[in-house]
Amino acid sequence: MTAQQRAIEKAKTRGARVVFPEMDDPRVAAASAELARQGLCEPVGLGTPSEAHVAALVEARGVKEAVARRMLGKPLYLAAAMVASGEAEAMVAGADSPTKRVIEAAAIAIGLAEGVSVPSSFFLMRFPDGRELIFADCAVNVTPDAEALAAIARASEVSARALLGSARVAMLSYSTGTSGAGDSVDLVRSAAEATGFLGPVQADAALNARIAAKKGLGAGDANVLVFPDLDAGNIAYKLCQELAGAQAMGPILQGFRKPVCDLSRGATVDDIVAATAVTLALV
Repeated sequence: MTAQQRAIEKAKTRGARVVFPEMDDPRVAAASAELARQGLCEPVGLGTPSEAHVAALVEARGVKEAVARRMLGKPLYLAAAMVASGEAEAMVAGADSPTKRVIEAAAIAIGLAEGVSVPSSFFLMRFPDGRELIFADCAVNVTPDAEALAAIARASEVSARALLGSARVAMLSYSTGTSGAGDSVDLVRSAAEATGFLGPVQADAALNARIAAKKGLGAGDANVLVFPDLDAGNIAYKLCQELAGAQAMGPILQGFRKPVCDLSRGATVDDIVAATAVTLALV
């Protein structure tokens, strides 16, 4: 059973409410109908701003009341406030909104999970040979420092356990172990030491047991690949799509108190259904 299939089965048992702030987009409306038809979730549209939403922003998040009321006039903030107030278990947005705006709304209204310093994202990558991996961060943090990279790795471990059943995290670099030096290697090394995850390690040693044994680092069975920056992560997932025929589901945001999905603005109906199912595995 694939991670997506497991996510679908899990979603069917939960009946979670998911708020879609862009329901006026035909793709989102069609995906919401399909999700309801399959019994994967209870799609929820935007409601009318209420005192409960104001309270969620004022009491729990420390926003001034006048500012909170203005925020709730914006669809993304209202949707996030609906999650914060318990009217929905997750939020799926981004079909018509930039990633930056989705993150801003979620960070202010929902907030980050305990111990998380920065939000991040991951793709669930499924390859034609059946292998499934988490790639992070491929959409949010451009040049994370060591603390941010460590936060991305920890959040990715949680996501992998929910989706894949286990997490074997590798923090990638152009150098393995102590064989090389450089600013980016030192950054990855610092993050790896802070988390206890494998790294710095080259991609082949992270994924190939024979090469891992030869280089004396790890078992070569990583299922979570943490990239040192957005350049590396974004390039890698797109190359895997185009050259290896991998399916990339996401980006799914991680590190928030409640699940938030940031759709690609080019997402199809099937993409939205798949991304929502994956998001629901994190509820």
